[in-house]
Amino acid sequence: MKIMVQELGFFEAVRERRSVRIFDSIELFDHEVVKKCLEAAILSPNSSNLQLYNFIRIPETSLLKDSLSKLCMGQKAATTARELVVVVTRRDLWKSRAEANYGYIKRTYEGKNDKKLRQALSYYGNLIPKLFSRYPGWSLLKKIIAWWVGIYRPMVREVGETEVRISVHKSAALASMTFMLGMKAAGYDTCPMEGFDSNRVKKLLDLPQSSEIAMIIGCGKGIPEGIYGERFRLPYQELVFTK
Repeated sequence: MKIMVQELGFFEAVRERRSVRIFDSIELFDHEVVKKCLEAAILSPNSSNLQLYNFIRIPETSLLKDSLSKLCMGQKAATTARELVVVVTRRDLWKSRAEANYGYIKRTYEGKNDKKLRQALSYYGNLIPKLFSRYPGWSLLKKIIAWWVGIYRPMVREVGETEVRISVHKSAALASMTFMLGMKAAGYDTCPMEGFDSNRVKKLLDLPQSSEIAMIIGCGKGIPEGIYGERFRLPYQELVFTK
């Protein structure tokens, strides 16, 4: 049965989105909306179009729901959620994702031999492997190379292992924000959580050790008690500068 919800415009959704920590357990919840919003989320901008993340859906009917909620430190945003979405970063999938981009570009522009095509293929076939490969001492060496090249011309400095990891998390966060705004626009609420036992969550979901959990998002229809006070944000003048 299709559940009717009132859809909001973009700015209205941004204004009304809150981290809701208690969800309605009685009202019908349309899990298809979660799917629709995740389809929108994967259209989000991401570093090098590698999309090094996965979304794992745990609906209220899943046998894992209660266990996962407990691993979220028993937060009401998890225990009352109608669905939990686990956002997982997958730096380890860079090879297959780079190959997918390389193959797409080659198929799309087959027969052409212009400079832009060669640059794009070189980017995924040469530069990405250099950035993401892991060898003893390679992270430090990349930083030294970036520093040396940067003496003579503008150069990307964020090439070490820590910076690559941060970049992967940024892409996952961009997609997560798209998802949460989509849920609000569709009439539902969310709560992104960082309070969880990451080791136990990875074991519960049978995730590889190399993966990391960016956040776990509780989804549902919020109730008034689930909003803990008025929204507080610093004023525009303290956060935005023009030079």
